[in-house]
Amino acid sequence: MVWRWIAFTAVLTFISCRGREVWLPDAPVVRAHDGVAMMQLTAARDPSGRSTFLFDGHDVPPTIRIAPGETLKIHYVNDLPPATPGAQPGQMHMTNLHFHGLSVSPKRSQDDVLDMIAMPGQALDYTVVIPSDHPPGLFWYHTHPHGESEQQVLDGMSGALIVEDIERYAPAVLGLRERVLVIRAVDIEHDPGSAAKRARVEIDRSPCGESHDEVDRVFTINGALRPRIPIALGERQFWRIVNAAADRYVDLELPHYYLEVVAYDGHPIAYHDPDHPTRTVDHVLLPPAGRVEAVVSVDAREERAVLRTRCVDSRPEGDPGPGMILADLVPTPTSSAAQTDRFETSTASPTFHVVDVRPVMEGPTAFTAIFTEDKNGFYINDQKFSLDAAPMIRAKVGQFQRWRVLNNTRELHPFHIHQVHFLVFLENDRPIPEPQWLDTVNVPVEGSVDVVMDFTNPIIRGMSVFHCHLLNHEDKGMMAKILFE
Repeated sequence: MVWRWIAFTAVLTFISCRGREVWLPDAPVVRAHDGVAMMQLTAARDPSGRSTFLFDGHDVPPTIRIAPGETLKIHYVNDLPPATPGAQPGQMHMTNLHFHGLSVSPKRSQDDVLDMIAMPGQALDYTVVIPSDHPPGLFWYHTHPHGESEQQVLDGMSGALIVEDIERYAPAVLGLRERVLVIRAVDIEHDPGSAAKRARVEIDRSPCGESHDEVDRVFTINGALRPRIPIALGERQFWRIVNAAADRYVDLELPHYYLEVVAYDGHPIAYHDPDHPTRTVDHVLLPPAGRVEAVVSVDAREERAVLRTRCVDSRPEGDPGPGMILADLVPTPTSSAAQTDRFETSTASPTFHVVDVRPVMEGPTAFTAIFTEDKNGFYINDQKFSLDAAPMIRAKVGQFQRWRVLNNTRELHPFHIHQVHFLVFLENDRPIPEPQWLDTVNVPVEGSVDVVMDFTNPIIRGMSVFHCHLLNHEDKGMMAKILFE
C-alpha cells in the first residue's frame, strides 16, 4: 500500500488523472458578538441562471454558529428577478427562510414559513431567539416558499446552523478537529459534462434502486464534487453532516470503518439517554434534511478510505438512488486537531431531559397522517395543502402525543414537522431496537412509523406545518398545518 502524504492547504487544487480534485472547502462563519449574531443574506441569480444565496459579496452560504441564549438577526433581501406577467405557481420567485429543527417560535420574525414571504424587491427581517435551554447540535437553514422550495434548495439555497456546547453532552468530541459537511444533490441532467461527473463519483452499477432513467443527480460536499478530506492516520475527527438535498436520500458509510454517533437531527443522544451517549454504527441512512454528528477515524488497514453513500432503493415510483463516492479521505503526516472553529467549551453542567414516554407509546394514537399521491399531486389525509386552509390538527402545548404516519404509496417519503422532535419507536408495527429522537424520519413504502411527539415546549405556540421533505412533493401539496395552542 502506498499513501500520498500531502500537507493540508485549504485552497490547494491540483490536476490528476481522474480529473480536477479539490480539498474540502470551508464555508464562511457567522457568530454572535455581545449575544447577537447579525447578517445580511440576499437571494439572487448567478450568471448561469441558478438561484443562490449571496453573503458578504460571495455565493457561499455561511455556517451560522450560535450559543443557547443568543439571538440571530437576519436581513433577508429578495433580489431575484421579477416574475413575468401570468407566471404560474413555482415561477413567482418568492422566497423566505426556515430554521430547520430549531425549537423556536413559529410566529412572525422567527420561524414563520406561512406568512413571511418576500416577493422580488422585498426584504424580510428575522429575529430568532435561541432559548437558553436549547439542545446543542447541528441544524440548518433553507428557503421554504410553498411551490418554489424544491428548485431553490436544489440550487443550493441552504446552509448549516450550529447551536454550540455539544461537548457538555458528548465529551468524546472535546478537542477534536471539527468538520461541517453540507451534502447537496446537483442536477446534471442537461450538463454537458455529466458523463465525466458520473464517472468521477464512481456510480455503482447494481440491481439496488435500478432505474431506466439515467442518473440525473450527483452529490457535492460544501459545493465540491468528491473533495479530499485530510485526516492523520489514527486521528479522531468530529464530523457534523447534513443531507441538504432537496429530494434525495443518502446512506452514509466509511467502508471498513465505524461511525461513533453522538447526535441525530440536532439532538445529542445523551440529552434523553445520558447512560448511553453514543451509538457505534457502520452506516447511517439520512433522508433529505436528516443530520448526523459522529466521531470518525481511519488507519492503515485499507488501500484507500472514502466517504460514500450506499444505494438507497426508493422503490418502484421513487427516484434512482445509486451508491457513489462522496469524498476521499487523504492521510496527512500530522494531526489537524488544533484547527477547530467551535466556541470555548461551556463550564455549565449539562441538563438532561430524561422522560418516561412508555404510557404514551402504549396508549391510543392521537393522530394519523396518511401520505398518498396520484397523477394530480400529493396529499396528506386526502388533502392538498393550501395557504388559506384551516389547521388539520390542533395540539395542546404541554403534552406528549402518539402519532402514526402511513405511507400509502410506492416510494419512500421522509416525514418532517417544524419546531418539534419526536421519538420513533415502531416501524411497520415492529419495535425499533434503539429508538432515537428525530425531526425527520423515513417512512417505508406501503408502511408506517409510530412516534411520540414532544409538544411540551411552552415557547412553541402558533400555526406551523408538517410535510414530506421531498420538497417537490411538499410543493405539490404534501403538507398540512398544525396549530400549537
